[in-house]
Amino acid sequence: VLLMLATGKTILPGEVKVKTLPPESREVLDYLPRNIVIAHRGTTYWAPEETEAAMRWARNIGADYLELDLQRTKDGVLIALHDVNLRRTTNVETVFPDRADSPVSEFTLEELRQLDAGSWFNKANPDRARKAFEGLDILTLEDVVRIAEGYRIVRDRAGKRVYDIDGQGRKHTRYEKDPDDNGNRPGIYPETKEPHLFPGMEKDLVIELQRLGWYHPDAGQMKQIPVTAGKVAIANSSARVILQTFSDESLVKLKEAFPRRIPTCFLLWLGNDVSDLKQNTPEQYAAKINFGIENGAVIMGPSIAGAPNHYDELLSPGNGELIYRSGMAIHPYSFDTVEQMEEYTGCLLYTSDAA
Repeated sequence: VLLMLATGKTILPGEVKVKTLPPESREVLDYLPRNIVIAHRGTTYWAPEETEAAMRWARNIGADYLELDLQRTKDGVLIALHDVNLRRTTNVETVFPDRADSPVSEFTLEELRQLDAGSWFNKANPDRARKAFEGLDILTLEDVVRIAEGYRIVRDRAGKRVYDIDGQGRKHTRYEKDPDDNGNRPGIYPETKEPHLFPGMEKDLVIELQRLGWYHPDAGQMKQIPVTAGKVAIANSSARVILQTFSDESLVKLKEAFPRRIPTCFLLWLGNDVSDLKQNTPEQYAAKINFGIENGAVIMGPSIAGAPNHYDELLSPGNGELIYRSGMAIHPYSFDTVEQMEEYTGCLLYTSDAA
């Protein structure tokens, strides 16, 4: 990627100044595992995205991290859901026809639990449909953490959640050891999704992770999670949570909210919104890297080109050079095909019927 100035001079990526990670950020990067597999929304191919089926599949297949999009209900619960409204991945038009286009923030958790978040997948993908996907519900952040720990949600014969009631009459999902668990213990990779719609969600995230034992200002005080030799064991490490956001404002707030720094990824998108990369030039790209470094990020997350998503190419060799010079890690999104893996890694991948 080149930048042609009004003077006619071409600026190469190597000529653009970029900040480098300070010592405290390098310490965070040092304990971040390399060559990891991040399960995007659990899976979007084999099961309804960000449901229990998707997250259990990702854990058992051996993903290092369960990726999820964080939003917040009207009553303040952090949930895993990608879209701002519920049309695409639930039957909201049937259950709440007058609110089908309402944002998630206008629904309580109890209302959201009335929605079917799985049947749409069967209709859209009849070749991958399963009866068990019917009636799947929207997950909370706690649900995803508990799945990462090897549990599943207790359900009755109709597939509905079973709850325990506390002394104040509040309902709490009951969990049990997953009989299909194979011992993998992945971390989680939550994104603050549309954080401008959820003021204070960064502090809510700290509070919830600490309640669940997955964050503490003193890393030694986090929950100890039993792991199995030869299996994914990130859930019991200091890198059990990686934060991510596209938002400049949320990146600043995440740094402020977490007293102890943890791995954070600054995602890049080419567009016209306030936090987007406006032009894919070395100077603007370097400015994003610099902003990330100044605000606690140790990872850059650029989009990659190719089918099926056809995102803008933000990981050209020149862009990659700028990130490498900064000392940051690169977590690009999203690899959906073997062809993309081969193009960006340089490795020829082989498959067989026995694989």
